[in-house]
Amino acid sequence: MNDNQFKFSNAVFGLPVFFVLFLWVVYWFQIRFDFDFYQNGIYPRDFSGLKGVLFSPFIHENLGHLYNNSIPLLVLLAALQYFYPKQTTAVIVYGIIFSGLITWIIGRENYHIGASGLIYVLVSFIFFKGIQTGYYRLVALSLSVILLYGGMIWYVFPDVDATISWEGHLGGFITGFVLTLFYKTPEYKKAIVYDWQKPDFNPEEDPFMKHFDENGNFVPVEKNEEEPDFISLYFSSDKLVNYSVTKSESDDKK
Repeated sequence: MNDNQFKFSNAVFGLPVFFVLFLWVVYWFQIRFDFDFYQNGIYPRDFSGLKGVLFSPFIHENLGHLYNNSIPLLVLLAALQYFYPKQTTAVIVYGIIFSGLITWIIGRENYHIGASGLIYVLVSFIFFKGIQTGYYRLVALSLSVILLYGGMIWYVFPDVDATISWEGHLGGFITGFVLTLFYKTPEYKKAIVYDWQKPDFNPEEDPFMKHFDENGNFVPVEKNEEEPDFISLYFSSDKLVNYSVTKSESDDKK
């Protein structure tokens, strides 16, 4: 593949800005009109709590909670849209749904709110997908994500911080990894140039590889008498050729 796969578009800037701006608008309505949005969060193992699977990422407890989620969302959504534009919509939509369902199944009996579950989906997807592709730019992106947000891994474990939803974090991390297995990136596969790069390549049947043993030493190959000789195949003929010699005028002048 080549680097032309990476193309900047308005969505690289517009998607994260619009998404984060929507979170702030929701929070403004919450404090301006004193709406009680908390009850629209995920309440585990309660049928009415399932609505939080869709609504909880857009609800935040306070300004600090919203701010701490806004910066990572801006960075990670921009990276996702730029490097994985074909998978962006599916990762966001299914990431919210399945991470929310996992939280609903394993979560403590309390309302779980906030976009941190989606953040863990994005971190997990970008990291694992970059490693899976093996493409140097995407691997570098994976390492950059780990440098920036690697410390978040501790918050998928219980009892690290009782005030956060570690269940939502764990659900997001698992969901992001699973999505890397379902959504392939053939555009980042290395182009097959040589026969030995093909999956069905068998070195034992390759004429060139037959001249080398398992240690890489050159080994003369005995010629099969049934196989036609290269020279005789292309330069011999069973037809009689008659040559005639004529005398030219230049020979008389000599």
